[in-house]
Amino acid sequence: MGPVMVDVEGLELNEEDRERLRHPLVGGVILFARNYASSEQLRQLTKAIRALKNPELLIAVDHEGGRVQRFRDGFTAIPPMRAFGRLWDRDPARATELIKQTGYVIGAELLAHGVDFSFAPVLDLDHGESSVIGDRSFHRDPAIVTSLARELIGGFAEAGMGWVGKHFPGHGYVRADSHHEVPIDPRPYTIIERDDLVPFRDLARLGMGGMMPAHVIYPDVDALPAGFSPIWLKTVLRESLGFDGVIFSDDLSMKATTTAGGVAERAATAIDAGCDMVLLCNDGPQADELLTGLSAQQRNYSAARIDSMRSPIDWRTMPLNDDRQYAACLVSLSRETQT
Repeated sequence: MGPVMVDVEGLELNEEDRERLRHPLVGGVILFARNYASSEQLRQLTKAIRALKNPELLIAVDHEGGRVQRFRDGFTAIPPMRAFGRLWDRDPARATELIKQTGYVIGAELLAHGVDFSFAPVLDLDHGESSVIGDRSFHRDPAIVTSLARELIGGFAEAGMGWVGKHFPGHGYVRADSHHEVPIDPRPYTIIERDDLVPFRDLARLGMGGMMPAHVIYPDVDALPAGFSPIWLKTVLRESLGFDGVIFSDDLSMKATTTAGGVAERAATAIDAGCDMVLLCNDGPQADELLTGLSAQQRNYSAARIDSMRSPIDWRTMPLNDDRQYAACLVSLSRETQT
């Protein structure tokens, strides 16, 4: 199982996609809206991706809800996570019930289409500063974020899907968008630890999960962005928080990663810092450069962790409409959106 996750160009695989995905360093594929036209087309695409290798490539997507939901027509429209935070302020019991049902729906629909997991939930706090996070965050209160995220993950787990919390140790305080700038969070570690780090700490030992670090520099801890920092990934996340799941880098094509050098150097630095799998999105030539230049050898325990993101349930053989729990969750979600 290789340590690199890349994307594909369109609705079906072309020869460049196939060649790239067969590379021994590639272990996963991330899909985007451009890869989706219909339910049947997506099933055929994921089937073709899985047929390329044994063990099969992992297939992932950003499917959080709200403005970050790559698959639309044929999938349930999921509200932004902020909606569940607002509901919590009015009715915590109902919010708890509904977010777990939402997790089940997301997990069941993705798995039924051959997608292994979503990069969710967002565990960042809403400090009212970050436009790139915004309503993707459940709430400002770390305890509420933890409670809602735990229930969402519980719904994922009931469907048989893993989870990936992001963006460790918290992206919500900085205004800059790491896609285009290099964000710097100047706060002391003690403040981050007692506030933004709380959901990551509380969820770190749930199992069958992953974490994605932020491309943010926290100079009180390290001069490197968190995704390239052994202090953040090994000392804090692994040792202090006890996390033993998969660490996925965020996209290495983002502007904030260029501080770590060329793309192959970025990948090697992220892996050496503690990432099990690195992502490179929306740039085929750069992906080829990474695969050609990456000399870091993946560690055996990383392969085992990555493999843990596979679902124990094969939803592809189980029609969604035959699942009573899925049907009940849809009814509940529909009632909530109509009120």
